[in-house]
Amino acid sequence: MPTRIAVIAIIVEDRSKSEELNQILHQYGEFIVGRMGVPYKPKEISVISVILDAPQEKISALSGKLGMLQGVSSKTVYSRLPEKSL
Repeated sequence: MPTRIAVIAIIVEDRSKSEELNQILHQYGEFIVGRMGVPYKPKEISVISVILDAPQEKISALSGKLGMLQGVSSKTVYSRLPEKSL
């Protein structure tokens, strides 16, 4: 199945949503290449970047689930590289 490289930028403004966010990311763990999270204490938020190598529909599904979390903002950026099969 063809895959794409993408990065999802996540800003967590409601830290009580962290457990739910982590559960969602865990569901897509097989597609996650890397993840970096930085708590920004002066603004009481966390900023997370997640790198994925996944089929388009998996990236879209993950992005959609993240978008439904109250207190969490996310944006997905895709590589312009052509899709590659696993």
